[in-house]
Amino acid sequence: MTRRFVDISIFLENDVISDPEPYRPRIEYIDHDRSVPDIAGFFPGLAKEDLPDGEAWAIERIELITHNGTHLDAPYHFARTMNKGERAITIDEVPLEWCFQPGVKLDFRHLPDGYVVTASDVEAELARIGHRLSPLEIVVVNTSAGARYGQPDYVSAGCGMGLEATLYLLERGVRLTGTDAWSWDAPFIHTREKYLATGDASLIWEGHKAGREIGYCHLEKLHNLEALPASGFTVSCFPVKIRAASAGWTRAVAIIDEPAA
Repeated sequence: MTRRFVDISIFLENDVISDPEPYRPRIEYIDHDRSVPDIAGFFPGLAKEDLPDGEAWAIERIELITHNGTHLDAPYHFARTMNKGERAITIDEVPLEWCFQPGVKLDFRHLPDGYVVTASDVEAELARIGHRLSPLEIVVVNTSAGARYGQPDYVSAGCGMGLEATLYLLERGVRLTGTDAWSWDAPFIHTREKYLATGDASLIWEGHKAGREIGYCHLEKLHNLEALPASGFTVSCFPVKIRAASAGWTRAVAIIDEPAA
């Protein structure tokens, strides 16, 4: 048996459209030359030429929100409560066992941008791949947004998971899900049109709001999901431990055990 690791995370990087403008990450690179004054401040009299090759250290100064890059949303992000009235847990309280479990991939790349996935869509896809959900399995959704990461329309691309589709998963014991789109829900640009036409506020962020009924987490801005099989892999996505936060960054990885050649 051989073990293969598939990186299903995006980069934290400048100059790539991964978020709306106000929320984009900003990374300042401080190289081995720029940092010489910093190290000299620790050692009075130290000159640049005293250092091997005249180099100090390389570091980066980063301005982020907790929802930049591939990240795990905690139930607290969705609402103050979960499980019909309990206090919603924050990212530092998410059970670690939720974050390392067998994975299942639902392929919804054929669905149009803005489409809201229903429970019957999920049921049909599970039937197509021949899989029956088990408690704590991690369900990831491959949308058309994955192929458009870094392009101007990325944040408006892909389908979204509706309330009933999300509850379908949660009622079967799933507690952690994921998508390669910007959001678990349909992109706001499409939901906005439906809201303006109907005045129905329940359409807004409906998949996220499922957490008010059953607490769960989801990964957003996954990548490379097309490289995964429908099942037979394990997802590792432990979040960074940020006190009382709504989300935490993660290096999400799929682990596939394959017969030795």
